[in-house]
Amino acid sequence: MTLTPKQKLDLLDRGFSRRNFGKIASLLTAGASLPFYNEPALAQLSKIDNIPADAVIINANENPLGPSPEALEAAHKIIANGGRYLYNETDAVKALLAKQEGLPAPKPGVDYVRMFPGSSGPLHQAVLAFCSPTKSYVVADPGYEAGGHAADFIKAKTVKVPLLKDKGYAHDVRAMAAVKDAGLIYICNPNNPTGTMTSRADMEWLVANKPAGAIVLIDEAYTHIAPNAYFCSDMVAAGKDVIILRTFSKIYGLAGLRAGAVLARPDLMDKVCAYTGSLLWSSPSITGMVAARASLESKTLIPERKEKIGKVREDLFNYFEKNKFKYIPSVSNCVMVDTGKASTPPNNPVLLAMREAPYHVFAGRAWPVMPTYIRVTIGLPEEMERFKVAFSKTMQA
Repeated sequence: MTLTPKQKLDLLDRGFSRRNFGKIASLLTAGASLPFYNEPALAQLSKIDNIPADAVIINANENPLGPSPEALEAAHKIIANGGRYLYNETDAVKALLAKQEGLPAPKPGVDYVRMFPGSSGPLHQAVLAFCSPTKSYVVADPGYEAGGHAADFIKAKTVKVPLLKDKGYAHDVRAMAAVKDAGLIYICNPNNPTGTMTSRADMEWLVANKPAGAIVLIDEAYTHIAPNAYFCSDMVAAGKDVIILRTFSKIYGLAGLRAGAVLARPDLMDKVCAYTGSLLWSSPSITGMVAARASLESKTLIPERKEKIGKVREDLFNYFEKNKFKYIPSVSNCVMVDTGKASTPPNNPVLLAMREAPYHVFAGRAWPVMPTYIRVTIGLPEEMERFKVAFSKTMQA
């Protein structure tokens, strides 16, 4: 692929040299063959081989409730038309999401919403679009690391900013805004892996006080799950330097069907999509799209699932407190619990012991900055009961 004159100027403005042009052009056509686009990279360190059939899998923040009945029916019906691309299905869910979020309706060449197979691809693309050897990628620590792989690939510096322990492990927006060479500031809210929220006031402060030219990327993958959720799509409608990622993998339970969206000002959207690199990221499956639309149209899915996940989460917290296990209170579908034992992350002695017979419980991993903590996904009630048994026994060992 040949870079356009506009792309070349953008790259030069961000500190790339002309010697980088060939590599970037190859990147745009390589797509899934890139080191940060392959499936293990996208799944991060959650992919585990040879999991027993009776295992409890609470390691990847999946939703064990799966697709809603409406989504299942829609996906089932569309399979008969699987020989068609049916681009109109993507257009329909895009228009519905724009309407629900108070954004202008799509029209040719001007999109405030675009659909993708999940949100990992657009996260990487945003890093490629706004970071460079002179424009840093700013992220929380601990945080979701996927974007860092793209930053490494283009030799952009990743600046890790510790969460504010004394403020409920919220993002330190003032420290993030102090990174003067920031190209992209990434905030997952609630944060992955801690499941903790950053306030609306802090988000507004960050958008108002970030370095000139920097973009704030807000990942709202888990926001629907939080009891006192708030969304930032109004910032996009107001024309702010904000890009929002949405995924249907979490509360909607469509992780395997791959459905996600980007909400952004059209000029920012165009910059992100210029680094699509492959149809893998620009042409979602029709099964994912019809399931996503059916999920958005449901009036009961979000409140019902928020309540169900919340009850299981509170029961787990009660177990931790009763047994005096240290944990970080979460509003998401995952929680960090302290094992008191460390090894080289992502592994942890308790984590590894729970995988063995007779437990076969596969919880999440540790992060380098918190090596004694492991992330536990909120599963079904019966799954969490098995986790409690395995965790208690291995903690006593």
